[in-house]
Amino acid sequence: MIANIVARRYARALFTIGQQKGASEIETYGKDLAGFSAVLESNPDLLRIFRNPIFSIDEKKAIVEKILSKLDPNPTVRNFLFLLADKGRLSILPDIEAYFGVLLDDARGVVRGELVTATPLEQARQDEVLKQLAEQLGKELVLDFATDAGILGGVVLKVGDKILDASLRAQLHGMKEQIKRGE
Repeated sequence: MIANIVARRYARALFTIGQQKGASEIETYGKDLAGFSAVLESNPDLLRIFRNPIFSIDEKKAIVEKILSKLDPNPTVRNFLFLLADKGRLSILPDIEAYFGVLLDDARGVVRGELVTATPLEQARQDEVLKQLAEQLGKELVLDFATDAGILGGVVLKVGDKILDASLRAQLHGMKEQIKRGE
């Protein structure tokens, strides 16, 4: 929990710096953070090294420098990553990158969500659902489609922090609770 709070603070700080420089700069920061974070996620040993207090800050910075030489990020992002190394926060970079993405989506007016169905939807139906939901929201919507046979039927829609559970499983559970209460 504390790491999440700290990650949000760092992400907001970098985002604020980017806002002062312009929208294209924010986009660049997001891409650079995503690139570095992808390297960390593809190699879990790096995250373990960054968490391990046995390795000195200089050793961690040397690793960061080696990765950055291949990625060639924006100088501000480069300095940001070295700041994280100095503060011992490199291990929370994936969380920082994820929250930075949320801030970036918010600035662009993009909302992300997930639609879960019991069976896969055809592409034409996915496009239709996406269009209708985007119109209702009045914002650009990026929707991931997933299947879960456990919902039995209907849909579960998650958009932002809201969940609409119109699944057969949820309806059956509601009926079960009503019967238990004797209604």
